[in-house]
Amino acid sequence: RAKALCVSRGQRLTPIRSLVLSALYTDHRPLSAYDLIERLSAADGQKRAAVSIYRALDFLIAQGLAHRLESRNAFIACPQDHAPDDLVLFMICTQCGGVDEVHTPEIAQALDQLAQRHGFQSIVRMLEVEGRCAHCRHQA
Repeated sequence: RAKALCVSRGQRLTPIRSLVLSALYTDHRPLSAYDLIERLSAADGQKRAAVSIYRALDFLIAQGLAHRLESRNAFIACPQDHAPDDLVLFMICTQCGGVDEVHTPEIAQALDQLAQRHGFQSIVRMLEVEGRCAHCRHQA
């Protein structure tokens, strides 16, 4: 899907970009750039510069293939097919570290109305909510 999306947009999913995206998909938890460097190095023995990982992440985010979690300074793959201006809600489990991405028109509409009342125009529409996932709640 990522390759087809990039081709349709006239963009290239280079080998490093593809490796970073694959590494993000290997875990349900957000990964820092340095986590990605370690994972990729463990997989093929090559040590990559942080700048090349950050460039790949910037590309993936710009193409809607990954997201940056501000509270964690970490990144996750985006399995959803949503528009760039869609509201994205991240539910972050404080116990296992897993992240679920949710799109809800109700929250987006409420946020739009609130912003409009205050004369505010949002640019980035992401919310992060911490709690415990269903799996962890049932384990307790």
